[in-house]
Amino acid sequence: MRPWIGVTLDAEPPGGWSASAWYALRQNYCEAIVAAGGAPVCLPHEPKLVEQYAARLAGVVITGGAFDVDPRTFGASSVHPSVRTKALRTEFEWRLVEVSLERGLPLFGICGGEQLLNVVLGGTLVQHIPDDVPGALEHEQSTPHDEPSHRVVIEPDTRLFQLLGAEVNVNSTHHQAVARLGSDLRVSGRSSDGVIEAIEHTRSHFCLGVQWHPEYFMSGHGGVLFRALVEACSP
Repeated sequence: MRPWIGVTLDAEPPGGWSASAWYALRQNYCEAIVAAGGAPVCLPHEPKLVEQYAARLAGVVITGGAFDVDPRTFGASSVHPSVRTKALRTEFEWRLVEVSLERGLPLFGICGGEQLLNVVLGGTLVQHIPDDVPGALEHEQSTPHDEPSHRVVIEPDTRLFQLLGAEVNVNSTHHQAVARLGSDLRVSGRSSDGVIEAIEHTRSHFCLGVQWHPEYFMSGHGGVLFRALVEACSP
């Protein structure tokens, strides 16, 4: 049996695609899990059901999206004008991260999912890289997302180094990044401008966060990461 892996959805208010509120998820998240040997299960934003979800899942993927973690959750005194929040999605994913860590479920945070993992564990975020990181690379690439944008150097003696080696070329679609690390986390990768691109939990069986979107690179490093997740979910 393939392990069931929960995948978080994005949500939009009425308008655009539907006159009613709607969920959305790029197909390549689910395709990546299937290709790696797992069975994806999409999770509606129901905070009261998180414990029931977690009891039936073997692992969790916290996906990215065109929104931000509310800076007030990590004690910011001001909010950058570029910040866009989704309160219910963040509430749901926050609780899902907490319960996954409590239960020891393998957890993979992608882009905004990495940022949320850091904040849940007490860390902070850079609210807008172009304003806060001198000489920053273009972290919101204008080229297609299935093309690499920059290189990430991976720290030795990390789980990510064991999986991918010393460096990897990645895509980049974010304007925020990890600032101060949360509890029990370590940096496992950075871009050349110093921006943190990957983190991992030091005490969990499998808990990784990456700032890029590996689901676009299943023939390369993305396949390695998703297979590692599925293997961690298997009995």
